[in-house]
Amino acid sequence: MRRAVIIAGGQIEEDFCLAYIERYAFEHKVAVDFGLEFFYHTGIKPDRIVGDFDSVDSKALSFFEEQDQTEWLRLIPEKDDTDTEAALRGLIREGYEEIHILGGIGSRLDHTLGNIELLGIGLMMGVRIFLVDSHNRIRMIREGITISRKEQYGDYISLLPFTPQVTGITLTGMKYPLTDYTMVCYTTIGISNEIVAEEGKISLKDGILLMFETKD
Repeated sequence: MRRAVIIAGGQIEEDFCLAYIERYAFEHKVAVDFGLEFFYHTGIKPDRIVGDFDSVDSKALSFFEEQDQTEWLRLIPEKDDTDTEAALRGLIREGYEEIHILGGIGSRLDHTLGNIELLGIGLMMGVRIFLVDSHNRIRMIREGITISRKEQYGDYISLLPFTPQVTGITLTGMKYPLTDYTMVCYTTIGISNEIVAEEGKISLKDGILLMFETKD
């Protein structure tokens, strides 16, 4: 499986990102705009740099402009998509099958929600996309999924409908099971579930769910 990571310009937890990159041994590493600062401070060389660079320190930008063998995608500020979306679509076009976005969650809630929206590109294109920080791993699902209790990310599983309703939700191996349930928008019934068996299974018939694996 071809796996890539995007370091975006939200809240960047340097120690967490370093450990995460080491754990997954990504084939391709992309710096998006302010995410370039992470690579500058840690000495890691990105394979690609994407952005309009309106938020990057000039020292970091100048440093990487002098490096060889790094791809650049320079964007203008006046555009329809975000820098992160441009980076994500580029990786998908090149055949990456799993993409992790770090630094995609931060104080700009509009950007955070926009990055959650980008998870839907993965559903359309058949690519696994994760939005991750030290407390959350977020993905979008429209098919059944099984999560090992030993391998889950954190202690809690939360489900929110992304479409107006999600039908046929069945949860097994969970503290709060459901059977053939229809989950609708503007409710919180799916928040803070837990896997209590060796595996937790989530199935659904129609619709799209946001799945949050979270830590306190």
